[in-house]
Order: sequence, then C-alpha cells, then structure tokens
Amino acid sequence: MIQSREELRNYIKADAAANWREDTKVKIFGDDGWNFIVTLRKKEYYESFSTGKKICCFIPVIVNKIRLYRLAVKCGYTIPANVCGKGLGLPHRGTIVINTTARIGMNCRIHEGVTIGSTSGSKQATIIGNNVFIGSGAKIIGAITIADDVAIGANAVVVKDILEPGTTWAGNPARKISDRNSHSNLAPKLFQKEVD
Repeated sequence: MIQSREELRNYIKADAAANWREDTKVKIFGDDGWNFIVTLRKKEYYESFSTGKKICCFIPVIVNKIRLYRLAVKCGYTIPANVCGKGLGLPHRGTIVINTTARIGMNCRIHEGVTIGSTSGSKQATIIGNNVFIGSGAKIIGAITIADDVAIGANAVVVKDILEPGTTWAGNPARKISDRNSHSNLAPKLFQKEVD
C-alpha cells in the first residue's frame, strides 16, 4: 500500500521505467494505458488515508474512482488496487484479469489476454515474484507461487508452482523450456540504481 506522496512518486517513476517512458506525464490523447496505471497508483495512495482524511478529500477520491473505472473499461483491465508492486508494465490495451487475492512483485510486465486467478473453490490466487514477464494470453490459475526472474511464454497455462528462479516456461500445461531469465523482456531502466 502506498503510504505517502513520496512513495507515490517512486511507484509512478518505476512504472514509467517499466513502460519504457522517458517521463511520467500523461498525454491528453492516446495514452490510456499509462493513464490507467497512474490513476491506479493514486487510488492505492487514497486507500491509505484515514477515514477523516478520506472525508476531507472526498471529491478527489470519488473523481479518481470514476476515472479509474472508465479507463479500466476502455483498456479492458480488471486490475485491483494494492496487488501489483512498483514497476508494473502494461504494454498493450486488451483484457487483463487479476484476482484481488493475487500478489505480484516489482518490475512485472503483463501482456494482453492474461488471467491470474483462483480455482477449485479456493479464494486464494497466485503469488508472483519480482522481475516476472507474462506473455500474451497466459493463464496463471490457483494458489501457486512463481519465483523471481521467471518468463512465462504466450498462451502458457500455469497451474503448478514455478520455484526455480531465472527460467522460462511455456506450453499447456506449462513446462520449463529454458534456463534463460526474464530480463531481456523487461525495460533495462528497471535494473539501474536510480529507479527505487
């Protein structure tokens, strides 16, 4: 959860780096995906407010909530607040569905058509580590764990733990296809020291 304005700035700066952006400004036209990420981060910040502060900031909180809903519909995203760590990369518009109980680490890139959900009557969804790349159409289902630096290929179906960091997985069901990590699929700026 984002607790301060400084932390909000750090999250947005890391998200910009993950999306290969030079700055954090939102353009008026054609920038819906980035606008969604910034608005999501503001919602996460507003959720840290005490009840009294939420009442004092009622109008910005409500305007942000309405804006986030409209952008989610426009982009096709169902991404709840406080699920994704900083450095969230969403390179394309298109359906992305993430369960509210999922936890996604820092510097993760998620392509269109991805589902991260629960199954078998369990409400618990996947826990994903840091620096994970998730290709188009991948499905990650169940209360499983994905290790750091893993790349999941397009249309992979992951239903079991991936505990070996720095590997690539693909297929249905997903199986290890390489010992190559995810870093070549992520923005190089994410691994520079100035991005907190």
